[in-house]
Amino acid sequence: MSYVVGVDIGGTNIVCGLLNEELELLRKVKKPTGAANGSDYVLSHITAMIDELLQAEGAGREQLTAVGMGNPGIVDPVRGVAIFAGNLKWHNVPVTEHLSGLLGGIPVYIDNDVKMYIYGEAVRGAGRGYAHVMGITLGTGIAAAMINNGRQYYGGGFQAGEIGHIVMEGESAPCGCGLHGCLETIASATGMARIAREHLEADRASLLGEWFPDAEQRAALTAADISRAYDAGDELAVEVMNFVGYMLAKGLSYAIPLWSPDVIVIGGGAANAGERLLAPLRRGLHGIVHPMYLDRMDIRLAEMNDDAGVIGSAAFAQARANGQLVLA
Repeated sequence: MSYVVGVDIGGTNIVCGLLNEELELLRKVKKPTGAANGSDYVLSHITAMIDELLQAEGAGREQLTAVGMGNPGIVDPVRGVAIFAGNLKWHNVPVTEHLSGLLGGIPVYIDNDVKMYIYGEAVRGAGRGYAHVMGITLGTGIAAAMINNGRQYYGGGFQAGEIGHIVMEGESAPCGCGLHGCLETIASATGMARIAREHLEADRASLLGEWFPDAEQRAALTAADISRAYDAGDELAVEVMNFVGYMLAKGLSYAIPLWSPDVIVIGGGAANAGERLLAPLRRGLHGIVHPMYLDRMDIRLAEMNDDAGVIGSAAFAQARANGQLVLA
């Protein structure tokens, strides 16, 4: 029996999964990243997690064919280098060389975490069976990926997919990237909460105001709370969802004619809003995207949620180790 490991690394937690040759997830482990300790610590930590998985399965490193890792930030998947990861404070870290060395020479492959999440959904989840899969994740921010016939589209500098930093006309909220009015300041879990808080601070009547009566409590308001108020018929919550869905449609209206996807897969924390968000998104697309795109395109919620990054990383590593996926 041979195995492949998928790793999904974030600023807070690392998830490692052990998969068989059929890419079935056998077991996984989740532990704090410990990013403040530096890249050497984190990669040693991942090595220990992989050994823990193998031991639990009754297997050894000699049965491990490849390791794949989804890394936040800008990644060079050809050289296996994490060029920049702000939440890890990594700059030009040679991840594949270092981790492979720690594992005794087992091949290691890395790519951007969102690209690996969408790759997982493309090969095993909501995008399965489609040739051209566009995926977006709505979390703290927004990122996108495009997969054509099993291959990622990277663009120059491996920076394609940053749809969250399209500046939306008429919007001015500051973005962490340094611009103002970026799509991710609106159509993200944090953006939705920000918009709701601003309405409450303007004394807008809402159940959310009853649940979070002062500024200190409102700091804890989340997209999930907006969904809860929406289900209770709260006018403000419905308005926020409709606005966010429409603005997301405007953002996607630039990408759809360029990439012409067969399906758009939407994941991330804010996607838990489901049809509350997707309904206004679909309505918003009509009239700003030509029917020749919309009539042949599906919009689906991600299916694997937390496992997509692990499975995508493992599938990516397996395909590269087998020579089925050549990047350069």
